[in-house]
Amino acid sequence: MTDQDQDQGLGRDRDRGRDEGGGGSGGAEWGARGRRRGQGELEAQVLSALRAAPGPETAAWVRAYLGGTLAYTTVMTILTRLHAKRVVTRERVGRSFLWTAAADEAGLAAHRMRRVLDGETDREAVLMSFVSGLSARDEELLRALLNEARESDAHESDAHDDAHGGEPGGRDEDRDGREN
Repeated sequence: MTDQDQDQGLGRDRDRGRDEGGGGSGGAEWGARGRRRGQGELEAQVLSALRAAPGPETAAWVRAYLGGTLAYTTVMTILTRLHAKRVVTRERVGRSFLWTAAADEAGLAAHRMRRVLDGETDREAVLMSFVSGLSARDEELLRALLNEARESDAHESDAHDDAHGGEPGGRDEDRDGREN
């Protein structure tokens, strides 16, 4: 298509919706410059906008904060998806909602990682592949975080025993609240 065709509006249908999050498949959306957004990029942008907000905000506020190029329905879809993932909360006010970030970008990424892991049948193989691909620095960081989580669990267990008098036969629960 030539620039002259574009000026006459012949390319309008092909370009319509790119700035509004339309087109594409597999979760990728068109960005303002015609490049495809990566999976989850819009979610991260919307979440970032809510984290920058002075308090709970409307979808219209989020849309304006992001430059006003996205369609309102696109922003609502992203907010609804984030709500289903428990990354944002919403409160009904009149006929609309006020939205608040409940997690940060790291929490959103962790949620995506858990979803991928939960979708696989051989968790051990997936985790082994993931860990074996880590850099030495990331492996060291992961070990430190696992040790920290283990210590935190031990402190919680001690507090639980203290609260129940350390009685044999007392009810013990694992990390997910299931009885042991």
